[in-house]
Amino acid sequence: MTNAPKRTTADLSAYPDLVVIYLGMRVEEPSGFETLQTLGPQIQAAVEEEPDGLLLHEQITFSDDPLHVGMRQYWRDFEALEAWSRTLPHKEWWTDYLRDRGGTSFWHETYFRRGGFETMYVDVDDPVGLARFAPSAAATGPMFSARQRRDADRSSAAAS
Repeated sequence: MTNAPKRTTADLSAYPDLVVIYLGMRVEEPSGFETLQTLGPQIQAAVEEEPDGLLLHEQITFSDDPLHVGMRQYWRDFEALEAWSRTLPHKEWWTDYLRDRGGTSFWHETYFRRGGFETMYVDVDDPVGLARFAPSAAATGPMFSARQRRDADRSSAAAS
């Protein structure tokens, strides 16, 4: 005789504006290993400062060959995530990264409990996630900021 499985679910009622973001960095050139070794401890230090609104941070390995690592973060709301992304050290990391990608490619996908998605792929030639089935578009003009991409997605979904 087997026992019935114990099934549970997460009660998210206390998190109406929950945001989940996946971030990934893939080594594209040998120098990418050094980039990961530099950023890893910096990211961990930022997480240990417990930014306002960050509920959970988890590290993920997507593949070993090529090395493709990342994280999943749960934020209380988009405002907290957006506010943190505009402060140091994140603001400096992003500015420096766009100047020199250090042999890596980078991507993130953001999912909003109240609906909508937002994505960014930088030098990702071998698509991941949503980019594996959805067509890509340049992140310029109204698609330049995460907030604008989220709002455009919500509008598009509502019109369907």
